[in-house]
Amino acid sequence: MPMTGERLSPLDMLARLVSYDTESDKPNLALIDAVCAYLDGWGVPHLRLPNPAGDKAAVLATVGPMVDGGVVLSGHTDVVPVAGQAWTSDPFTLRVADGRAYGRGAVDMKGFDALALALVPDMLAAGLTRPVHILLSYDEETTCLGSLDGIARFGADLPRPGAVIVGEPTGLEVADAHKSIVTCLTIVHGHEAHSARPALGANAVAAAGDLVAGLNRISDAMIARGDASGRFDPPATTVHVGTIHGGTARNILAKECRFLWEYRGLPDLDPEEIPRLFAAEAERVTRERLNRYGAYGRIETLEEVDIPGLAPEPGSEAERLALRLAGRNRTVAVPYATEAGRFQAAGIPTVVCGPGDIAQAHQPDEFITLDALGAGEAFLRRLIEACAA
Repeated sequence: MPMTGERLSPLDMLARLVSYDTESDKPNLALIDAVCAYLDGWGVPHLRLPNPAGDKAAVLATVGPMVDGGVVLSGHTDVVPVAGQAWTSDPFTLRVADGRAYGRGAVDMKGFDALALALVPDMLAAGLTRPVHILLSYDEETTCLGSLDGIARFGADLPRPGAVIVGEPTGLEVADAHKSIVTCLTIVHGHEAHSARPALGANAVAAAGDLVAGLNRISDAMIARGDASGRFDPPATTVHVGTIHGGTARNILAKECRFLWEYRGLPDLDPEEIPRLFAAEAERVTRERLNRYGAYGRIETLEEVDIPGLAPEPGSEAERLALRLAGRNRTVAVPYATEAGRFQAAGIPTVVCGPGDIAQAHQPDEFITLDALGAGEAFLRRLIEACAA
């Protein structure tokens, strides 16, 4: 589907972007090719930033002068899977009905991507004095690592921005804080034996049960501590066990048991606290359960994903700008994680603010309302005016 040289409405651009199946476990190169061709058609300089495997890429474009102090519009190109969901139409064909645009990624977050790209001609015509950088990443739904190569270029061979707006759906509320996410795989190694002779082995399933109970105690402690800021819902760091698998048969002590777990931390959580508490649980379970009758077992935990939270920066350039553009007088906090923490970790003031309702994300028949898309367009048009002043 050629995009080069075309002036597309945000809705038409959204239809183009939705038509590419960019589920996180699949390549996104066809979409990136189309975006790069579109940018080439308007003469917009851009960088293509591939992942090590070469099957995915981010794109970083700059509209306006190559000077410090610009604004980054950050979006991601990957979407969550549709398998097993009861869609009433093709998820990769945008369907417009009843004031809504339906399609996978319509709200999370190809809607924001479409707005940023569709308004490129208007940015060019405005004669920007402050650049707008558009960074479209990959793997946001899994690791939030796909933006890092682009972030690293700012202040190196590209101008250093003054503010970042991550366009995740917030209903155009300005979010200055969100939780972190750390996901882990714990593998309990036991020793097989007949269940009638438990002293001859170590039951990995039983030990895993003790560890899950330990995580529940850690969770209870986080809930009791609560949220001192009073801004988050739920008002605590959360701990969750998602899957558990282990064992061979009812009458065999389990040789191995694996479980996946995560915690979502408030911005003020000490990043070492939960790993430290869990390590103490693992040491106790190894001693009291796995190795009760001998040196039969061990426990290993592998950290899979570590996405930093976003901490409030009252009065930052990003906060002041987004509040003005959105017509708001206060900030909010959101419980989900985004790429915003990656930008903040690089020292760039960042907020999350985008069109649509996060409640529609990841759902069958995902949609963004046309009113929300229009509000997002008005928000970005005000940004263009501000960057041209």
